[in-house]
Amino acid sequence: MAIKKKITTKSTGKSSSKEKKGTKITSAKKKEEIKKKEGEITTKKKLKVGVKKEVKEKVAKKKAIKTVSKSALKVKEDKKKKIEKEKSQKKKEKVVKKVEKKIVEKGVKEKVVEKEEVKIKEKNIVKPSEEIKLEQKSKIKVNEFITVKILAEKLQVEVGDLIKKMMSLNILATINQRLDLDVVSLVSEEFGYEIEIIPLYGEEILEEEISASVSKSRPPVVTIMGHVDHGKTSLLDAIRKTKIVEKEAGNITQHIGAYKVKTDKGDIVFLDTPGHEAFTAMRARGAQITDIVVLVVAADDGMMPQTVEAIDHARAAGVPIIVAINKMDLPSADPQRIKQDLANLNLLSEEWGGKTVFVEVSAKKETGLEDLLEMILLEAEVLELVSDVSGFARGTVVEARLDSKKGILATVLIQEGLLKIRDSFIVGLTFGKVKAMLDDHGKMIKEASPSTPVEIMGFFDIPHVGDKFRVMKDEKKVRYISQMRQDINRQETIKKKQHISLEDLHQQIETGKIEELKIIIKADVRGSVEAVRDSLEKINSDKIKLSIIHSGVGGINEADVLLAVASDALIIGFNVRSEQTVNFLAEREKVSIKTYRVIYELVSDIKAAMEGLLAPQTTEIVLAKVEVRQIFKAPKVGCIAGCYVKEGKLLRNSLARLLRDNVIVYEGKINSLRHFKEDIREASAGHECGIVLENFQDVKENDIIEIFELKESPDTL
Repeated sequence: MAIKKKITTKSTGKSSSKEKKGTKITSAKKKEEIKKKEGEITTKKKLKVGVKKEVKEKVAKKKAIKTVSKSALKVKEDKKKKIEKEKSQKKKEKVVKKVEKKIVEKGVKEKVVEKEEVKIKEKNIVKPSEEIKLEQKSKIKVNEFITVKILAEKLQVEVGDLIKKMMSLNILATINQRLDLDVVSLVSEEFGYEIEIIPLYGEEILEEEISASVSKSRPPVVTIMGHVDHGKTSLLDAIRKTKIVEKEAGNITQHIGAYKVKTDKGDIVFLDTPGHEAFTAMRARGAQITDIVVLVVAADDGMMPQTVEAIDHARAAGVPIIVAINKMDLPSADPQRIKQDLANLNLLSEEWGGKTVFVEVSAKKETGLEDLLEMILLEAEVLELVSDVSGFARGTVVEARLDSKKGILATVLIQEGLLKIRDSFIVGLTFGKVKAMLDDHGKMIKEASPSTPVEIMGFFDIPHVGDKFRVMKDEKKVRYISQMRQDINRQETIKKKQHISLEDLHQQIETGKIEELKIIIKADVRGSVEAVRDSLEKINSDKIKLSIIHSGVGGINEADVLLAVASDALIIGFNVRSEQTVNFLAEREKVSIKTYRVIYELVSDIKAAMEGLLAPQTTEIVLAKVEVRQIFKAPKVGCIAGCYVKEGKLLRNSLARLLRDNVIVYEGKINSLRHFKEDIREASAGHECGIVLENFQDVKENDIIEIFELKESPDTL
């Protein structure tokens, strides 16, 4: 028993020592774990502090960026406000200059100028709150026929008060006197009103159109253009025959200047006025009714001068072009050459990566017509042509004639609204009432929708081609407006519109009337055209843009003058002349024609005009025209031209110019003037004479010798 007790005590002693060792190890482990946890907590705290610092820094940065952006926006807004103020100030100054110029003519410059200067100063000093009040001026609607009495009613003042105010501005006018629009603007501002110029057809029509406007798609209006012999008329006849008459006993539809073609995919209206002269004549009167131009080019002939002119006229009008390559039935047809020639004129085919549609047709065989019509309709879809089908009808006169049985007839292309029988209308200077309407088949119709050509009976007088056609409700008002327009026309015929010229170019640039100088170039050969074009395109100016709208070879013709009228352009001739009829047309339309023989003089004149340094104007006066009928050779003298004086009177030693097919061959003076063997001082119209030109022997029969003199007039700038 004692031994067992000892053993147990020994064993218990060992176990207790082991337990003590185990407790020590566990406590050490616990301490290590606690230390690790404390280290992790400290690292986490440090990380949290770092993150907080980063967040604070980001927030601070964002706040700084916001403050910077706010300040930048404020700077931008301030700049915008400054620019707007400067623009408004410039506009005010322009108005003042315009009014000042008008009143100078009436001898009342000083007082009005002082008053306007004071006004501008006051408007520039006003506070922002006052500016808002100035912007909120009430408007009154006026037209070009407003009188003192009507203006007083619109301003809601007594006539006597209005006349007193005008007298304070040194403007004298009676109660029924018509006022200039600039004077109306000045007087209205005195009473705190702004003016809005409206057309003469009346406020009621405009308001009614705005309130009742229903837009629908309409057929495209197409004009066919190109060279004379390239088949424009035959193409028109082929389309008319296949699509309108449907081969009915060979009859052709009644010619009314325009006709409508019906296809499965839609209708197309063709203007039966081939040639760019008629197209530009309508543009010159402000009528833009063509949507698409079809350029006809013969596959066997290629480019011609009239083709280039047609392209230039279409581009000047801003109308898309579709090229129809005609005469594809001929064995000598070469469409690839046509595409290459037109590519040189910036009409690149869609096959070659361009935007111009090319269609190969044959008017004789009637092939390719369906493709042409389909392409026209596709182009019309791209243009998205729409018009108002409600309200009063509007249109343009395409043709007008006097019939011995029916009286005055005019073809009108309806562009907006719905035209009905018995509608009262005003067109240009005349008026009327629709008594009857015929379509392009010659059938009577009761109403006409947009893009419909109709022949109308019921005109009081023959209208002009291109005149605007307007329907009005009140017949009395129609007569009144027509009478007023005729009165205005009588007054305006004296001071007809003056187109741009080199003499007043600088003045118009300074006053801001023009921003682009359009030029038409005609020269004797293609090389000269390119040389003149390149020289002019090198002229740079910040104030005005120079653009060449047409260039060609040959004499200056009527088509060039019509294009200049429509586009307000200047005609420049290099080594070419114009016919007398062309000169009369240019003088009547106030178109400036300048001719040169040296490119340097041409360029320097345009530069000088743009800079305001133009030298005194040299005016050329044609004294006589002489036709060479026979050539004689003399041993000592040389070539003697046997001539007949067609018009005017020529003197010995006069300046002379030899023309061959309207191209200048020689310019100098007459060396000798004889009648048989006698020296004479002069020869008048209807007489024969012999002429020897100084230092020139290459005279041929049928040449024209133009006798002229030069007169210098002082600079008008």
